[in-house]
Amino acid sequence: MPPDAHILLCDDDLELRRLLSTFLRENGYRVTPVGDGREVGRNVAEAGIDLVILDLMLPGTNGLEICRNLRTSSTVPILMLTAKGTETDRIVGLEMGADDYVAKPFSPNELLARVKALLRRSRMGPREETAVTSRTITFDGWRLDTLRRELRNPDGVIIDLSAGEYDLLLTFLEAPNRVLDRDYLIEVARKRTAAGFDRSIDVQVSRLRRKLGESESSESLIKTVRGAGYMLTAEVKRG
Repeated sequence: MPPDAHILLCDDDLELRRLLSTFLRENGYRVTPVGDGREVGRNVAEAGIDLVILDLMLPGTNGLEICRNLRTSSTVPILMLTAKGTETDRIVGLEMGADDYVAKPFSPNELLARVKALLRRSRMGPREETAVTSRTITFDGWRLDTLRRELRNPDGVIIDLSAGEYDLLLTFLEAPNRVLDRDYLIEVARKRTAAGFDRSIDVQVSRLRRKLGESESSESLIKTVRGAGYMLTAEVKRG
């Protein structure tokens, strides 16, 4: 990962912005701190942002709406900061398009670990990627180019995937027609181990299913196996 990856930090707490900005800069990142959610979209569009750290509880601004709007125009990784870290907070944020979350209060080292993981996932290089799988993977008329991290639907239209959606899809494609339990998917796709009651993986699967929605057989592509997990029900070819 380039040491000068550019992070946009949006939080209305001035002291927290100062502390996190200093901490991230000491760890080699460029940081643009803002306290107004209205500045997020402009900075992402114009400032070459590699990752957004977004507080969902911004005064006068709906952080969830900012997250959703970003997802309509960008696949930049979004790490959300939640005040309580309740299951509902996490699910709603992930549903709006966030890739991961950190609940306040949090350790700066935990935040750093999640930042590194999201940047690594979004910028995985060709050599690292091809060590895992072949360059092109096809399934049910869809085509995934793992060098470009590019998914095309059966009509050849590029479908934007967030870092989390890409990792989840690749996980399914590496184990077609096998049941993958939720804990395994959480650990692999989100790069961390989580408790079995964490429903965030269900939200990620739901988002991925919607991205595959243009396929007539999309409902059966990722099958829910009650009490066991999920399974990709498609023939997968690599080439």
